[in-house]
Amino acid sequence: MKKIATTKAPGAIGPYSQGMIVGDLVFTSGQIPLRPDGSFLEGDVKEQTHQVCKNLKAVLEEAGSSLEKVVKTTVFLSDMGYFADFNEVYAEYFAHKPGRSTVAVKSLPKDAKVEIECIATL
Repeated sequence: MKKIATTKAPGAIGPYSQGMIVGDLVFTSGQIPLRPDGSFLEGDVKEQTHQVCKNLKAVLEEAGSSLEKVVKTTVFLSDMGYFADFNEVYAEYFAHKPGRSTVAVKSLPKDAKVEIECIATL
């Protein structure tokens, strides 16, 4: 196992890493709309989804992978009413359509509207 750490994505805000490499797979921690400096991106779900995807991209690239090598995502939305707007942005980053689960949750850290974690190949 190898821990992933990059300054191009926000650092962990708890006792976890940005992600782990295990064999030929990369497992990212959930990303919320924090900028690399740790500041929270206020905004609508589209703006927040862009930031989340940029964070995932940075973590994956640090690991030697990419968004194109993602095989599975898990998406957490604070309101399923965001689903259509979220999907519009998500499709820009995941045109290859990896497997995905999307669930609504009561709340997310820092009252984010969206959080995404993923599994990718190297």
